[in-house]
Amino acid sequence: MPRTFTGSPVRDLLALTSRPEVISFAGGLPAPELFDADHLREAYARAVSRRSLQYAPTEGDLDLRGLVADRLTRRGLPTAAGDLLVTSGSQQALTLVVTALLEPGAVVAVEEPTYLAALQCFQLAGARVVPVAGDEHGMDPAALAEVVERERPELLYLVPTFANPTGRTLSAARRAEIAALADRHGLWVVEDDPYSELRYRGEPVPSLASMSDRVLYAGSFSKVGAPGMRLGWLRAPASIMRTLVIVKQAADLHTSTVDQAAAAVYLEANDLDEHIRGLCAAYRGRRDAMIAALPSTVPAGTRWSDPDGGMFVWVTLPGGVDTSELITAALARDVAFVPGAPFYATTPDRSALRLSFTTNTVDEIAEGMRRLAAVLR
Repeated sequence: MPRTFTGSPVRDLLALTSRPEVISFAGGLPAPELFDADHLREAYARAVSRRSLQYAPTEGDLDLRGLVADRLTRRGLPTAAGDLLVTSGSQQALTLVVTALLEPGAVVAVEEPTYLAALQCFQLAGARVVPVAGDEHGMDPAALAEVVERERPELLYLVPTFANPTGRTLSAARRAEIAALADRHGLWVVEDDPYSELRYRGEPVPSLASMSDRVLYAGSFSKVGAPGMRLGWLRAPASIMRTLVIVKQAADLHTSTVDQAAAAVYLEANDLDEHIRGLCAAYRGRRDAMIAALPSTVPAGTRWSDPDGGMFVWVTLPGGVDTSELITAALARDVAFVPGAPFYATTPDRSALRLSFTTNTVDEIAEGMRRLAAVLR
């Protein structure tokens, strides 16, 4: 008899919000009109060759790994090409780590709430997920220390910068404490980092991976390039890299050769940092529009996050309301959000919801928030 698994409510919602009249704050999607389509088209044209249409090394295109390593090094995370494994999106990077490190019944510690697809990945592996308390500054190191002593987790999973779904950023001081704790207990940590380059105010925070060799760093081209390319990377120490390569060989041999080649050509020929500055300028205005509209959208007593970057605002409504019961009414008014409950490993906060501000223009956000007000107020 086949095993049963829970599907992603976000993916299910995306199907319901495909009607053009719906203003969707549901999916964490980059703005398609901001894709650098012309330069990517040129990169693909230059990349297509007999070599890029052939099988390739599991580790990934050496040129691409070198270019990604250079970018990470410039951003304060010293990296060589040999430290990187190219993956089919950072989601695969997480799957490879889970397959390599976890046996059924293994314990994984997570911040709560956390990325929904990570919870699905741990569920598929038969792991037991244990939440760690936190606040607006991210995971509480003292709470993590208590969980490590009590539960002996094999893995800690974090989205420390502009977290999905909350938008929170783990402070530099807490990062240092968590890195030291990982070193002390021999705990593997996954730092999932798809959003950190999308910063709209404040100064960058050093990556966890720059503080400990126990941190496996997952990055992605999806949020700053194009998610349809399905390109990510995993930075890992040599002690575990060989195992990860073998697991990837068993999964798919290697990530698409032509997509890797096109990404390498694109990074060589274009200034990705300049493109990201354009993304940040556009997304900053959209974030500001959503934050400005919230007081007139939600009832008195509502709390929300005020993220310095990323894609998400996390909203908690007063009065014991269940946001999963409001989504039908929202869709009837041609607006959508994601109820908060699925982002919890254990006891959910049903009064929470996630809003994404990146996909819609400032005018669309204003109209969407007016529609949402009719539902929430």
